[in-house]
Amino acid sequence: MRTFPDDILKNLLVNFSVAEKDYSFRPLTDGFINDTFLVLSDNRPIYILQRINHLVFQNVEGLMNNVQNALQYLEDVDYHKITLVKTRSGLRFFKDNEGETAYWRLMNYIDESTAYNTTESTDIAFEAGRIIGKFHLLLADAKVDNYIDTIPRFHDLELRKNQFEEALKNADPEKKEIAKNDLTFAIETLTKLESMKVRDLPLRVCHNDTKLNNILFSKKTDKALCLIDLDTIMKGNFHFDFGDAIRTIVNTAPEDEQEHSKITFKKPLFEAFVSGIASNKSFLSQEEINALPLGAILMPFLHGIRALTDYLNNNIYYKVAYENQNLDRSRSLFDFTHKALQNLDFMKEVTAQKLKQ
Repeated sequence: MRTFPDDILKNLLVNFSVAEKDYSFRPLTDGFINDTFLVLSDNRPIYILQRINHLVFQNVEGLMNNVQNALQYLEDVDYHKITLVKTRSGLRFFKDNEGETAYWRLMNYIDESTAYNTTESTDIAFEAGRIIGKFHLLLADAKVDNYIDTIPRFHDLELRKNQFEEALKNADPEKKEIAKNDLTFAIETLTKLESMKVRDLPLRVCHNDTKLNNILFSKKTDKALCLIDLDTIMKGNFHFDFGDAIRTIVNTAPEDEQEHSKITFKKPLFEAFVSGIASNKSFLSQEEINALPLGAILMPFLHGIRALTDYLNNNIYYKVAYENQNLDRSRSLFDFTHKALQNLDFMKEVTAQKLKQ
């Protein structure tokens, strides 16, 4: 994450329609892509200020149109509204042309909220499922053609396969030797997933990054409030959002856990999450329900093969704290993929029972 002195952040904040106060700033460091700051007044959080990474999200105007379009639907008695603070010229983001071009946006801070990286609570798992289901219900009438692809082919297995094969072809032999078991798993699992591929699923407006820490919960009640980090809102299939949530909810270990005995597939958490989805009005087709177990295998594998590809490419995409962190990430994600494959029949049974039409 880049650092910005408070005086620079204060000068940026002047461009938005906010009251003139003596604001202070606190960096939020959980995200991998954007630079994010909590804006405080009298030590009380008021706003979230964020620099959009335009090297990753190259169409910022289209991205912000996606977010604004979605936010018009994402408000209900049990879904907390997120508000974008407009610039003084009425825009949804501020383009800073002084020095290096940067794009900034400002949002309201949701008071008394928190997020979790992992959980062992079935109540949290249930609430995560409920709020993701609610998110999709609220967006059910949104026109998918109004949404651009902020990251084209983001969850496209064929694209990730091609990128992996290209990286493998050009990788340092020593790296390939270190990762030989991981390469074997990737190649074998690609074949399995290609044989499981489903077609003709309805396109929906999806979040596309539904890991647990992208859900806000009430500090007082642990009730899920809303989804955050909306940059990847675009067209997709529901099993993408399902699988991305499962990989961070039923696994109680961090994404780059090196002790694989700590990586879990907690069945009670899976059942609670699916029950949370089912607590909403029915909105999934039978074909989508059938595809859910595939999503729980596909999504951790996609993240794993992307991390492995980046390792082979000498860490050009993900931030790393040490040389082999991407390899550790891929190994952890592949271990969870393996455990999800072992629980395929269990997932089929639970989703069929709880979400039956």
